[in-house]
Amino acid sequence: MHQLIASPFLGQFLLLRPGHAKGVAIPESRYDALRTAVTEDRSAPAWLAEATTAAWQMPMPTGPLRKSLLVRERSVYGYAKASWEINLGCDHDCGFCYLGEKRFEGLDWDGKTRLLTMLRDAGVLWLQITGGEALIDPQFAAAYEYATGLGMMIQVSTNGSQLHKARMQELFARLRPYRLTVSLYGATGETYDAVTRNRGAFDRFTRGLDSSRTTGLPVRINIIVAEENAHEVDDMVRLVEDRWGFPYQVFTNMSPTIDGEAKPLASQAQKYVRARRIFTGCNAGHTFFHVDPHGIASVCKIGRDPSVNLMTEGLTALPRLGGIAESLQLRTGGCSGCSKVGTCRTCRPLAKLHQEAGDNRSLYCQHGGYGA
Repeated sequence: MHQLIASPFLGQFLLLRPGHAKGVAIPESRYDALRTAVTEDRSAPAWLAEATTAAWQMPMPTGPLRKSLLVRERSVYGYAKASWEINLGCDHDCGFCYLGEKRFEGLDWDGKTRLLTMLRDAGVLWLQITGGEALIDPQFAAAYEYATGLGMMIQVSTNGSQLHKARMQELFARLRPYRLTVSLYGATGETYDAVTRNRGAFDRFTRGLDSSRTTGLPVRINIIVAEENAHEVDDMVRLVEDRWGFPYQVFTNMSPTIDGEAKPLASQAQKYVRARRIFTGCNAGHTFFHVDPHGIASVCKIGRDPSVNLMTEGLTALPRLGGIAESLQLRTGGCSGCSKVGTCRTCRPLAKLHQEAGDNRSLYCQHGGYGA
């Protein structure tokens, strides 16, 4: 497997080391020089060894450059990042899950490899693999290795239930992701198992995090605060800081399901509700997109409709997402008559989900007076 990647990225060119979030910007001339060196089976130029030593304290392997460097081709589509739900099945049953009904279904192996190849050809360099619970998919390891082999930098989002297994630790030690994002649901077995509705889940989770710390995996913790575990917020923070020392974020705001159902909102710990960050726009649909387990692409995880089916339409359908993204930012019925339409600072697809779930404006409207 390659030790370095040279790739176009949003009009620039990057030199990357798989498993490391830090990259090195290089001029186009050096990207072209690396591409030529690999094509013509030459050795590495002197400047490359200097760059890898400075960035990662990594000496360049000897021999032909093609054995250690993968050069990604330019893409006409201009995308850089994507998220992919490999499957929506999950071994936890948290009441606040935004996915709603979690059916274990998706593409077969040929479909998965075809989809991942299309993502590469679309220009996707940074790929998040998520679920459901991604690691319980029987083909997760093979898909993860395939995507890595295509030259994508991988982030995996997981509930951590499988990290205690030796085969997962071996996979991530051999093919290191640049980040493992792991969700935490409680500081004690009683609370964690109750939230996930899975007996023994906390024990498996802590063993997995202990192993990941020993292996030196790049873990980041998402501390999820709901009504059921809010009494353990401080304990969850101390657990992460004192036992593992991983970086973490605390998430306190629940969202409706992707179908607009209000059920997750009932788990909101009102004491911990925070004002959402002001929406200043994003590149969803333009340089980033989301793909569900069936290969259906949307602008993001929230704005899933309209969409394009990559498996039936192919990559040529992908540029339609730009127009879809612009249309999704138009006003929706729940905001009709608002006097502040022109200065709205709320993500419209998110607002639409809240409106479909009952129009609780305090959970999404950032104008205080709600259009008064």
